[in-house]
Amino acid sequence: MIRENTLIIKSTLKIASTIKANAVMIHVDPLDDLYYEERIAKNLNIILISRSKSRKLKNTDETKKTLSSYANSYITLPKIQLTRIALIKVATTLGLSKDLVNPGDKIVFCVGPNNVGILDLIHIVDTSKESEITGKGVTKLAEAVKPELFQTVLNLVVELADKGREGKPIGTIFVVGDHEKVLQLSKQMIMNPFKGYDEEERNIMQSSIKETVREFAAMDGAFVIGDDGTILTAGRYLGAAINESTLPRGLGTRHFAAAGITALTKAIAFVISESSGDVRIFKDGKIMMHIEKGPGKNNQ
Repeated sequence: MIRENTLIIKSTLKIASTIKANAVMIHVDPLDDLYYEERIAKNLNIILISRSKSRKLKNTDETKKTLSSYANSYITLPKIQLTRIALIKVATTLGLSKDLVNPGDKIVFCVGPNNVGILDLIHIVDTSKESEITGKGVTKLAEAVKPELFQTVLNLVVELADKGREGKPIGTIFVVGDHEKVLQLSKQMIMNPFKGYDEEERNIMQSSIKETVREFAAMDGAFVIGDDGTILTAGRYLGAAINESTLPRGLGTRHFAAAGITALTKAIAFVISESSGDVRIFKDGKIMMHIEKGPGKNNQ
């Protein structure tokens, strides 16, 4: 590990100890290796965040200490470029969803751009306070659906927003949870493309269905997903209405539809903006999180 990265990690850990942080999240993708010879206090809750649990997270030289040997857990990020703030938002939400951190915890982040090889930002998140990171109710998102389902849908949606379909932007909605009421308050715009398939085949947590979802995401209407991850339908019209004054100006019909359906049900909705590529997550008729699309491969 280069000297600069060792120094910033050491500073991150010192800050975490000083403020009595509940967790330290270290972004390991920019690192050439995870060898870290400095002492780490045993009481620090170290969480490594990465786009992949690759061999880089394993200790190939057992005579040397690595960050992995100190880590209590891992968070897998979407396999795309994220801005630093978007990365912190996603990691915070996934950490809460997986019970790796709790509402009210303080988290110290150490992150950097993947393609530069240097960690360059230390950021403190206090989940007990509303901020750009935690939003108005990020803990509600973590509690709304099963952790594995939330992570799967979030990663898929962010990847779809970044890559689109055949290089073209996609705009769509994924409504997750409380499916019976969601179906009562919506109607089919086209024939249900998932009808007739076994539940296991159309479960969104199956990696084999990702390309199918990408194809149908180009259609109008929403995906409706059950509590267990089963995709019940696509091309669904969400008829629930909401007062336009409750949302920021400039948002489109998908955002109002997502706000409306989540105001009347216990579901959460993930919306991809076709124009900007940004992702917004709705609960209780409100935007709980806004994840901006990354600027490209050369920056994060």
